Amino acid sequence: MKINIAEFEEGARLVSGLTVIIDVFRAFSVACYASDAGASTLIVTGNLDEAFALKKKYRNSLLAGERGERKPEGFDIGNSPTEVLTAGVRGKTFIHTTTAGTKGLLSANGAPVVLTGSIVNAGAVAKHIAKLNPDTVTLVAMGYRGCESAEEDLLCADIIADRLNGGSQDFSEKITDLRMTSGQRFFNPENIEFSPPSDFFLCTITDRFNFVLQAIKRHDGNIELIRIDP
Repeated sequence: MKINIAEFEEGARLVSGLTVIIDVFRAFSVACYASDAGASTLIVTGNLDEAFALKKKYRNSLLAGERGERKPEGFDIGNSPTEVLTAGVRGKTFIHTTTAGTKGLLSANGAPVVLTGSIVNAGAVAKHIAKLNPDTVTLVAMGYRGCESAEEDLLCADIIADRLNGGSQDFSEKITDLRMTSGQRFFNPENIEFSPPSDFFLCTITDRFNFVLQAIKRHDGNIELIRIDP
């Protein structure tokens, strides 16, 4: 199995083989928490107008996401796992749009299979890929706002690659160190309203979830995330 690591939207557009779009802080951690909290359907869209249109179409729905890390006006919650836990997600259509992660999913048109990736389900992602046993895997670290390398996404790619190569490396110290690098913003008092410290910890619990989310293109051009349990 050949494993490639790429970055950003450009990397997503140029993928080959089974592809994992990685966004640890916070899009695909949020998606895992929403699925675990009982969302009936997870829909990913790339722009705000389409998100609002979907909200009108699906009455029992919840609009989640961010622009510039902050909750857009008119949204129910931001791109925050902390908010997901108290938002009453169960039974609702979860409509999600972000700056980096969701755009990566929409850009990966050349991949036969597209999965989301985050630290909270990295082990499950690796096990699922190993079961499918593709010739080529591309791990796309979407980065901060889709344009700057992000330690957490590259680390998640390393975790998945290690597991696929039969390794059992302990990444706990590197995960903890994220608090001093890319995770610093969660501990800035000025950001607490939209990026609380609890988000950092919820996004870095290794293998909290034992399922994967596969991206399936919908007839309307958006993406639905389908949960696959072991």
